[in-house]
Amino acid sequence: MALDVYKDWLGIPDGPRPPDHYTLLRLVQFEDNAEKVRANYRKLNGHVRKYASGQYSMPSQELLNELAKAMLLLTDPERKREYDESQGREFPEERSRSGNRMTENVLAEQGTITKQQIKEVKEFADKRGLTVRDAAVQMKLTDVETATRAFAVELGLSYVDLSETIPDDSVLDRVARASVRRNSIIPLFVDDDCILVACADEISHELEQELRLTFDLPVRPVLAAPPAINQAISRYYPPGTRETPVVVRKESQAAPELKKGKKADKAANQPAAPQKAAAGPHRYWSQLTPDEQASRKQMGYLIMCWGTIGSVILDQLVVFKFIWPTFPFFFLLPIFVVPAVVLYVKTAYWK
Repeated sequence: MALDVYKDWLGIPDGPRPPDHYTLLRLVQFEDNAEKVRANYRKLNGHVRKYASGQYSMPSQELLNELAKAMLLLTDPERKREYDESQGREFPEERSRSGNRMTENVLAEQGTITKQQIKEVKEFADKRGLTVRDAAVQMKLTDVETATRAFAVELGLSYVDLSETIPDDSVLDRVARASVRRNSIIPLFVDDDCILVACADEISHELEQELRLTFDLPVRPVLAAPPAINQAISRYYPPGTRETPVVVRKESQAAPELKKGKKADKAANQPAAPQKAAAGPHRYWSQLTPDEQASRKQMGYLIMCWGTIGSVILDQLVVFKFIWPTFPFFFLLPIFVVPAVVLYVKTAYWK
């Protein structure tokens, strides 16, 4: 009678040969305790070594190798998960931090990618610092629209097709061209007392706060495919247009019109521009374009420099000449003037 090492040495009943790793190591199916796996391996290893000499040396060595390979696989979390899935085990879906389904799982459920390709896509994304959406598109496993719809599920956002959606001109006017290009966004319109903003990815907290101040409304982002965002920017923000945002004062009639979801009357906004210019720079720093911010930054430095130089000159020509004999302090004016000028620029002019 032929030797059955699994039955005769390990007490494994008749069945598939070779047995699965759990049966081989005398474990319950899908055992997750790595210490339990190692303990059973050590026990069986010691038992099989009793047959290592004599006529059973060859089958003994083969079985010892098989036991070791099974133990190493079942104590490697990643390899164990793959093996368990091949044995029919179903794991709970990985979820995002907000509890939403992951992009790769949505694509797999749709049949766009296979479960075996999920690992390849995630590795591709991790190595290149990409989202799973962009990785799947670059690997040519799906088109960008399908991948973006799945990505929207992960982010918990609505998906918008910009080819079917026309933004409100009055909303577009209030965000500068440089800002939409830098952040890859398209402001759309007001809906249910929120400003809708199409974006290619999650918007940052800083950008959300900036838009909230601009429109005086909560921001609701919606996801769009990156190429669609770029096409919309080229269409609605061509070079030379909307370089400076239209600023609507709260007391004007433009804000109520926006909240009703209607286009603001451009003629109503035009008189506001010269009033702003005549009254001086009343806009907040965050409402300036990058060019205006750079210009104000340079002017602030000039103010500080001339404040320092002017106070030194006055100190030398006036204070030092006429007051010095009776009031022996050198550089008297700069001690008070320079800090005051710097404080003004930093706390008022640059805000």
